[in-house]
Amino acid sequence: MAIDAYGNTLTSTSSSTATTTSSTATNPNGVLGKDAFLKLLLLELQNQDPTSPMDSEKILAQTSQLATLESSTNTNKALTDLSTALTSSMQYSGVSAIGKMADTGSNAVVLTTGQTTDFELNYPKDISKGTVNIMDVNGTVLRTLQVGATSAGTAKFSWDGKDNTGATLKDGTYYVDSSFTNTDNTSGTTRVGLYPIESIKFDSGKTYAKLGSSYVDFSTIKEISAN
Repeated sequence: MAIDAYGNTLTSTSSSTATTTSSTATNPNGVLGKDAFLKLLLLELQNQDPTSPMDSEKILAQTSQLATLESSTNTNKALTDLSTALTSSMQYSGVSAIGKMADTGSNAVVLTTGQTTDFELNYPKDISKGTVNIMDVNGTVLRTLQVGATSAGTAKFSWDGKDNTGATLKDGTYYVDSSFTNTDNTSGTTRVGLYPIESIKFDSGKTYAKLGSSYVDFSTIKEISAN
């Protein structure tokens, strides 16, 4: 007669098959959990040969294995709870950032042959006039766009890829900033990559911030500051 980890008696091939099916249904992943391990240890003690009892060192070794298994299970659960808490904390941090200014750390735009390059600039106040400068990596102004009266908020611009002489520039990365005069005659500057956080979105465990008309991964934001 044999006894499995769940206390089932195995007396024949047919009963063994039935027991295996039951065990699979109870533990579909085939993993010996701490409860099953304890049952197995108790059954082993109950069914040992009275004339040749189990060695005490073997009992201590198996008990130690049970303690280690339980400790590992508790540690894994604690790590899972910690991960969940950190994810929730990250999401709440994102929500608290709504309305603040986000800096992506770059004012770069990409020019591709045959396409206009669209970008956005944020003006904190109503402006009466301004200019948009498109520069190369050395900061040399290649193209200047004139800006008329514009309401406060995010304004959209399109660049045809040409410089001030009308020549088409090569594909590549360029940089954009803007100088402006507000309607109250104060002046200021802004650039691509500097926008207020309008809303927060959660998707597939990640947090996204709406900057202008686009959502960006919250973790890619370099700096957040008050308006």
